[in-house]
Amino acid sequence: MRNKKTIEDVDVEGKRVLLRVDFNVPLYEGTVVDDTRIREALPTIEYLRDHGARIIIATHLGRPAGHGEFESQFSVMPAALRLIQLIGQPVTVIGGSEIAGEEALSASLALKDGQIMMLENLRFDDGETANDLNFVKRLASLCDIYVNDAFGAAHRPHASISGIAEFVPAVGGKLLAKEVNTLHDMLQNPERPFVAILGGSKVSDKIGIIENLMDSADTIIIGGAMCFTLLAAQGHSVGTSKMEEDMLDVAKRLLDKADKQGVNLMIPTDVVCAEAMAEGVETKVVSVDEIPDDMMGLDIGPETRKAYAAAIADAATVFWNGPMGVFEFPSFEVGTKAVAEAVASSDAMSVIGGGDSVAAIKKFGLADQVSFMSTGGGASMQLLEGKDLPGVVALQDRG
Repeated sequence: MRNKKTIEDVDVEGKRVLLRVDFNVPLYEGTVVDDTRIREALPTIEYLRDHGARIIIATHLGRPAGHGEFESQFSVMPAALRLIQLIGQPVTVIGGSEIAGEEALSASLALKDGQIMMLENLRFDDGETANDLNFVKRLASLCDIYVNDAFGAAHRPHASISGIAEFVPAVGGKLLAKEVNTLHDMLQNPERPFVAILGGSKVSDKIGIIENLMDSADTIIIGGAMCFTLLAAQGHSVGTSKMEEDMLDVAKRLLDKADKQGVNLMIPTDVVCAEAMAEGVETKVVSVDEIPDDMMGLDIGPETRKAYAAAIADAATVFWNGPMGVFEFPSFEVGTKAVAEAVASSDAMSVIGGGDSVAAIKKFGLADQVSFMSTGGGASMQLLEGKDLPGVVALQDRG
């Protein structure tokens, strides 16, 4: 992002600015239950307002059917109401089934400096996800400048992410710049030791990330169900644990690469097993050499927790993405909680890579004890694989 223009590189006073945010927030009975993504966008919104921009906010929310139909359960109105509470000024929501139509154009032309309007859910129109040229042009007609502050959607080549940048000057917002620069600096110039913690269910979902991190991390800690594919590749019997048979050769390659590059790839030495993934079932802690044929591993064991916590305590930089077990069930949350507590108590620069890891940190009340929590799961994963983000590529380069 340091070679891309941001809002501070352009004059926004008196200009209509289409601000793409990621207000894809969880709702319950029409009320926002977690406003993190809205709060994270406030610095950009307030900068534009204070510098006299005429702001048109655009976002998606959930997965509506599209086809030009308004669906009340996916309306952005709850997000707009929460934004009004946070910034203390009116925000008018424009559009129903037609997004970026004549009503929105008229409203955008009527805006005065510092005023804010919000478009209805972009995904009510199929043109958003299809990056349809006609929809792109309608969006472009609403503004003089485009600002992308939607890191959580920056990996999607959609109309409001990359398409619009072909027609109006496109720059990054404060959140997008912070997200991209933090993750890029972590990969390119981390303080050492750099410890990366990866969990989740499938090795296939994390191959690119593991391989890319091997070029920068000193230690990679593995948890979650994907550890059983690596254990199987080492010759262990994993019982009925979730394991990707077709990924064993890839797992062996990853183990060999770590060995050749001198990366400390830490895999569980003991696990918590049960006969089923359910709360209240009988559990058993066993060595990875002794997983029963009729049981599955659902969490890391106490020996592993201790070893992982020690590695995290010695780190100067920590990155974490993915739970250590099925933390949604109290019986199998101990490993994830132990890692969360180790990260929170560490003196290291700690980066939480979105998704379940952010949910875990919040669940255990540790959110204020980590350095940085990403707002974008898929976008952060793509960046960590070393891939470009369409929403960043589309922005104007600095001169």
